[in-house]
Amino acid sequence: MYKLSIVCLLIFFQSIAFSQPTVYTTANAHSHNDYEKPQPFTAAYNQQFGSIEADIFLKDDELYVAHTDDQLAQKRTLEAFYLKPLAALIKKNKGLAYTDKKRQLQLMIDIKTEAVSTLNKLIEQIKKYPSLITCPTLKIVISGNRPAPSAFAALPDFIHFDAQFTVDYPEAALKKVEMYSDNFKNYSAWNGQGNIPEKDSTAIAAAITKAHALHKTVRFWNAPDTPEAWNFFMNAGVDYINTDHIAEIAEYLNRKTKGRRKM
Repeated sequence: MYKLSIVCLLIFFQSIAFSQPTVYTTANAHSHNDYEKPQPFTAAYNQQFGSIEADIFLKDDELYVAHTDDQLAQKRTLEAFYLKPLAALIKKNKGLAYTDKKRQLQLMIDIKTEAVSTLNKLIEQIKKYPSLITCPTLKIVISGNRPAPSAFAALPDFIHFDAQFTVDYPEAALKKVEMYSDNFKNYSAWNGQGNIPEKDSTAIAAAITKAHALHKTVRFWNAPDTPEAWNFFMNAGVDYINTDHIAEIAEYLNRKTKGRRKM
């Protein structure tokens, strides 16, 4: 019983140590399905978002950014829209993702086609841009279709993974996990208006605590995307706020930051 209490206390203090930032900025914003925006990559990057997401399909030995098969006809490649411009910016920033050396960038790649073949092609393309590998403030995180966790450790050091709460990861695989993501609808039907039910917020808090105890960040997708929801996620300690509204959340967070600094 005594040992169990000690373990519980350790987990609690670990989660506190890896808790929410004191001030939220656009470094805590995640551009969901970024390639569908009027200015893919550029709009979120110019707002200094901490995380940018691109879904990819492997077709005819090329990686295309799209959400569904029918969008592949647009012929938008990951390399042209993300890898090449990001590598150029890193070079301009003297090896950093942003000019501010404290700013981190997470490029989340959501694999829509078969995991292993698509990931192998992605690794091949990333290796064409060494600055993407050596940049200390850039993390490349794989989501969507992923290889088995048992295969994580054998992959290059620059490849990290988005984890699922329903999967029990072996220690070697957990070292490759950068963050946990989950479907908000698994916790609540709240639409981002008014107050979230207490039982829902309690369940969300438990998931956040679990991720933070493992020293991992956390994000909820398929979540309400309103100022009330953003405020809830900030108060809950979510590390990346999922959004389709780049300009709006940037204005909201910048206003919050300025207000906090004046206090």
